[in-house]
Formats: sequence, C-alpha cells, structure tokens
Amino acid sequence: MDFKALSEARYSVRKFGDAPVEAEKLELVLEAGRNAPTAHNYQPQRIFVLESKEALEKVDACTASHFHPPIMLVVAYDSSVSWKREYDGKDHGEIDAALAAAQMMLQAADIGLGTTYVGMFDPAKLLEAFPEMAGTTPIALLPLGYPAESSRPSRLHLDRKPLEELATCL
Repeated sequence: MDFKALSEARYSVRKFGDAPVEAEKLELVLEAGRNAPTAHNYQPQRIFVLESKEALEKVDACTASHFHPPIMLVVAYDSSVSWKREYDGKDHGEIDAALAAAQMMLQAADIGLGTTYVGMFDPAKLLEAFPEMAGTTPIALLPLGYPAESSRPSRLHLDRKPLEELATCL
C-alpha cells in the first residue's frame, strides 16, 4: 500500500478480535517505534509491551477506555535523556514519544493490525501499577491487535477540515 492510501485507510480500532499478534508482527511495530525520528537523535522513547492477562487487567484499571486488545503498548519517554531546547528549556521527549507512537500506528495498519491512540488514562496510577516504568513519563496507550470483523471507522473518520484551514503559505 502506498503512504497516501495507508494514511487515508488507517482508522482508530476500538474492537479487537481474539487472534493473537504474531511475534514477527509485534517486532515490526516495535521497530517502527525504535526508528522514529527524535530530537538530536537522543531516542528517549520507551515502549512497554503488556501481554499477560495480569498486565492487561492492571492497565485496564488505569483507563476508562476498554477495548480488550491482546496487547497494550504503553508509550513513554525518559526525560533524563530527552533533548531540551536551549531557548526556553522545552522538553521534546513527549514529541519524540508521540512520533514513535504515530509510526507504530502506521506500521500496524500496514501489516493488517489495528490500534488507536489512547490519551485517557491516569499516569500516576499506571506508574504505581507498573514499577518497571519508573523514571518515565507515559504519554499514550496503544491497544494493538487484529480488528474484530465488526470493527469500523467512527462516523467522524472522514470528517476533515479543508486543507486551506489547516495550512498557510507565507
């Protein structure tokens, strides 16, 4: 699939089937996150793969978005290694982690998997539930799996503002 078709076809999957995600496909998704561009190539993005029933139950308790995927990726960043802009100290870790999340979402769609970007979660509760994430700042949950047969784009999926409203030539 070419990129234009992929970016138009990808949608936020909120219903997952029961099929497990093959290790090779998970690795492709994780590699997309590893290969994402980062400020000064500091690579502060951290990706936590939650697959066990226990881990999925713990993450489920940290969010109001319940999609029951076979895998949940937690995308975070380590601010001790992220680049800070000299002018105002802006930490680019969140941007770097968001770029990694976007690339993983597109890679997932390209290989027949579905995901959605979930920002509705309690980061403090998540860090308490998963001490392994200490020292990171979680920015997103990415449920990952095969879309259920009944999964469809939301009614707003194709509702896009005109390009002229979003882009300005100066």
